[in-house]
Formats: sequence, C-alpha cells, structure tokens
Amino acid sequence: MAILLSSTFVLTAAPKWTTLFDGKNTEHWRGYKREGFPSDCWSVENGTLRTLPGKPQSVDLITKEKYGDFELELEWKATPGANSGIIYRASEEFDHSYQSGPEYQLLDDIKNHDGKNPKTSAGALYALIAPKDKMLKPVGEWNKARLIVKNGHVEHWMNGKKVVEYQWGSDEVKNLIAESKFAKWPGFMKEDTGHIALQHHGGDMSFKNVRIRKLD
Repeated sequence: MAILLSSTFVLTAAPKWTTLFDGKNTEHWRGYKREGFPSDCWSVENGTLRTLPGKPQSVDLITKEKYGDFELELEWKATPGANSGIIYRASEEFDHSYQSGPEYQLLDDIKNHDGKNPKTSAGALYALIAPKDKMLKPVGEWNKARLIVKNGHVEHWMNGKKVVEYQWGSDEVKNLIAESKFAKWPGFMKEDTGHIALQHHGGDMSFKNVRIRKLD
C-alpha cells in the first residue's frame, strides 16, 4: 500500500524513524568541528536541548551522521529576540556550517531584527525564499518544524503548514544565490549529503522531540 508522506511525496513503504534526541541522550550529536558534545555552550535541561546564551564561543550542534534525502521533525521554542536555524547538508570544510548548508530559519520575528525581512523571518530559506501563509506561535510556546528533502525537492513546514518549497540546484535557486551574500561562498549548497546542524546564534533557544528518517 502506498503511504502519503506529504502533498508532494508518496512512498511505497514507511521509512523507519530514528530519534535524534529523546530528552536525555545526546549520542547522535557533537559540536561543529569537535569530537564531543559542546557542553560549554549547550545543555540538556528538563527534556530539552538548550543553547546557553552569553558564552564567549557559540558552537553549532551537528548530527554525527550525514544525510542526503530525509524527513526531519522537531519542536523549537524561542526566548525574546532569539535566533537559530536548522542547517542541512552541511560540510565541515568551512569555518561555519552556514557557509555550506542552507538554513531553515528559527526566530523570534517580533524582537529580532531579522523578523522585519520576510526572507530572514522564521520558516524562511534564510536570505533566499520567504515563507508563505505561516502560523508562528508566540515566543515561549513550542513550534513544530518539519523539513523534507527528496530527489532535489525541498519543503519547509511549520506547525502543520507548508511554508517554503523549492528545487535544489534549480536555475531559480542558483539565481537567488548569485544575488545574495552566499555568492561569495563557493561551497554553498554544493553538497548532496551532509550534517544537520542546530545553530547556536548566541541567544536562548530550546529543542525537543527531534527525529529523522532517511528517504534515500
């Protein structure tokens, strides 16, 4: 029996989910360009992964495994002014994860200045494509993010609604990149597989119920 995955994808069998964070265990994660979990700037508190604000060095959290085609689900909660993101297909060849992987933006749209620009607001393909018809919950409440990458087709979902849709490597996306700050980064969006990163942008952001399934 075919199983409906989304409005775009239909699979003949349901891939197995892997829990990346169950509220306690961080075995699937390490710091960007680090061997272990970056406990100097991330913590596990009350069943959540939390960025520790005000640290002199902020390190992104990345999956130990690399992913090409996948479906990712998680819940995220911002504090006032907080900024983070889900960066995908990221390489460690560069100083920062965002120099190779595109970003599903996570943000307090009200108090963070990035919220004033739709292309850098919550749910966006950061600095490239603005979200449409999103339903963002107030700061302090949990939002649900869903990210699907399959055969070059990418979807960002927020709280049950698809807000961004694009084709990886398409002329449209290449033109958007050429007109953006990413044009000066030769490795941006060039990887077929890569790490998934939870960005530490210096603020206070929490994550829970993180799970993924491969769609290869």
